[in-house]
Amino acid sequence: MIFKELVLQNFGPYAGRHTINLNPEVNEQNHPIILFGGMNGGGKTTLMDAIRLALYGQRAQCSTRGNLGYGDFLTQSVNHQTSPLEQTRIELSLEHIVDDQWKELKIVRTWTKNPKDGKDNLGILDTDWPDNALANTWDEYIETLLPLGISNLFLFDGEQVKELAEQDTPNQPVIDAIQSLLGLELAERLSIDLDILANRKRKALATTSQLASLEEIEAKLKQYNSDKEEASKALTSLQKQLETARKQHEKAADKFRTDGGKIAAGRSQLESQKHEIEKAIEEWRSQMSNLAADLLPIRLIAPLLQKARHQAEKEIKIQEAKVAKDVIQQRDERLLDYLTKLSLSSEQLDKIKFFLQQEDRFLKNELKLNAEPWLSIDEKRIKQLVNLLEHQLPLQKNLAQKQIEKLKQLEEEFDSTERQLAVAASPEEYQKLDELLNTAQKELFDRTAAFEAGQRRYDEITKTIEKTKKELAKYSEQTIDRANNEHIINSVAKVQETLQLFRERLTLKKLNKLEGEITECFRYLLHKSELVHRVAIDTNSFSLSLYDPNGQPVPKHRLSAGEKQLLAIAFLWGLARVSGRNLPVAIDTPLGRLDSSHRSNLVERYFPTASHQVILLSTDTEIGKVEVEQLRSQDAIAREYLLKYEPDKRQTSLQEGYFW
Repeated sequence: MIFKELVLQNFGPYAGRHTINLNPEVNEQNHPIILFGGMNGGGKTTLMDAIRLALYGQRAQCSTRGNLGYGDFLTQSVNHQTSPLEQTRIELSLEHIVDDQWKELKIVRTWTKNPKDGKDNLGILDTDWPDNALANTWDEYIETLLPLGISNLFLFDGEQVKELAEQDTPNQPVIDAIQSLLGLELAERLSIDLDILANRKRKALATTSQLASLEEIEAKLKQYNSDKEEASKALTSLQKQLETARKQHEKAADKFRTDGGKIAAGRSQLESQKHEIEKAIEEWRSQMSNLAADLLPIRLIAPLLQKARHQAEKEIKIQEAKVAKDVIQQRDERLLDYLTKLSLSSEQLDKIKFFLQQEDRFLKNELKLNAEPWLSIDEKRIKQLVNLLEHQLPLQKNLAQKQIEKLKQLEEEFDSTERQLAVAASPEEYQKLDELLNTAQKELFDRTAAFEAGQRRYDEITKTIEKTKKELAKYSEQTIDRANNEHIINSVAKVQETLQLFRERLTLKKLNKLEGEITECFRYLLHKSELVHRVAIDTNSFSLSLYDPNGQPVPKHRLSAGEKQLLAIAFLWGLARVSGRNLPVAIDTPLGRLDSSHRSNLVERYFPTASHQVILLSTDTEIGKVEVEQLRSQDAIAREYLLKYEPDKRQTSLQEGYFW
């Protein structure tokens, strides 16, 4: 079977008419994946509900229906902008094989805001021609294509996978789907039919008093069966209440933590920590005060001290130059006397004198020998000044920087502690949060106890029914004349024994095949395939057991959350493969709690091979840019759609393309 097209008109957040092409074929090539992207609350789950509603109508297990009657659910599903007289419409076109040929059908369901008699109008188009006969028997017909009992194996969401991953034993709907899938309910149904036949024969042969006794026992049995049905419904309701209480408890615990309850619980420790930090800050500030009382303030005039150093050094050089100048003048005078004796010409002698005068003038200008000293410090003081500038002040600076950094660190710790105390709940708020959490814990405890009590009642009624059946069989054996129909009653018992044996052997045979499929799927999805060598299924509870290559049990708690989720997906995948039905697979929010390697394995190995048509509904964080590029590189995507939700209008629009 292939879904070809889905049309939504005024359904949920989809205002107006939206036509969605679901055909996985592009240019006569099959690309199995139809990818829908949308943020949480943007209409992804509504698409899944639309498919379920189109297929099953009143029997559909839609996400938002809860305990609503069908009419109320239809009213709730109408887009809020739709007028009371305007129609809400869902169309689902599909193809399936009949007599080795493809046959196209279109399912059309319409209703208004106040549906007549609380029902929708169902129409079936067979190649564009209305087929009223098929519409009247649609519930029976769809059971031959995609039975409701196994639909959750092909149309499922991440929450279902999460629940299945966390449960040691599958819940009753999954067990019913497994039994339906493996054909086990046929033997059970035949056994019940044989009970009815035997009871009829007993009534036909019984005397009036015997008949009265039989009817009394049968009335009890009928009442017990009715009680069992009520207990089953009550148990389902209690399970939902338990799940609600569990979610409320998680919500209260999160609120307790996020709103400062946890911090408030440790307020005294934070206060003590704050006091210790304040004390440390005061100590470091005291050390900095001591440092400031020493040489450190002199760094404020360090540039001035540098100038003083240069001036002092310059004055020393000037003093040295003055001493040297007198020596040079005496030497110049001796030189001139000597040159005079050499009988040089007056012109040459004048040139030498001019040269010496120029040199003397240059020396005066260069050293500013005429400048009067104003600092007048000796070399010892200069050395002290140099030591201060080059050694003592840098050392004081480094010490001060370290103390400032330490003080800054302490102040940041102090600010952080104050912020924690600021967001911590006040004693009054903390008390409210604590009471809310305690109330949620008590509610969870009460609901758990109620569920366990309901389970015990259901089990007790089941045992009572079995006991009554045995009493009925024993009574008939002791009191009924089997003269003419004894062989029928005896045959019924023998056939039921045979059926029980047949059911047990059929269960083993089918479960062996299912175990092989689940093992293969799980090992294929795992990135460490040596972890699990074999998956075994209990014949009574259908719970899964894991074994390593040495045949030793692998406790389920050893698996990570992501590995448990892969095991649940492998379970559903294996069931779908064993069913032998070539059906589409639709998955809503499929990648919660998976790490990158498991996510990559699921994207690469499961999605492209789960079925010939795989409808994926994902957020941008589940199938992100890396994952969608991986699917595109595998040429696995036929079509991509993006659901754009407008909060101000409370409606969703559909456009081609994905987030990237």
